[in-house]
Amino acid sequence: MKPWERRAFNLCALLVAVTGFAYLWMKYFVPSDDPFAVINHPWQPAMLTLHLLASPALILMFGIVFNSHVMKKLKTPKLPNRKSGYVSLFTFASMVVSGYLLQIITDEALLRGTVILHVASGATFSVTYAAHLVISATLSRRPVRAQVREMA
Repeated sequence: MKPWERRAFNLCALLVAVTGFAYLWMKYFVPSDDPFAVINHPWQPAMLTLHLLASPALILMFGIVFNSHVMKKLKTPKLPNRKSGYVSLFTFASMVVSGYLLQIITDEALLRGTVILHVASGATFSVTYAAHLVISATLSRRPVRAQVREMA
């Protein structure tokens, strides 16, 4: 993977995570004095807009990283960072599909379930991708011989 791909993907992932968590907090955890209020915080619409604008960039960068990084790693057996990579991969797919469905679902119960799925998969992706980065950084600092012994 090229350095610009890594930096761009990490920046997009960070932007989507921060705006998503901020929107979640503002929508569901900030109390409103007005029972008829549509928004609970003045920045709530801006966070949703930024989240929706950053998400396609993250999906585009994921496609680029998938081609240059994930496909190569899937062909290599017994990599030490494979579990966090798999969890990140599958939760990313769930996060994208549920995020798309949030924009078109009108049934109240189905919408509630999709929101729960989106929040859970987004939070799981954020945590496991951060862990994936930490593990990768730790492995890249270790001598090559220790990594080869681990894979054997």
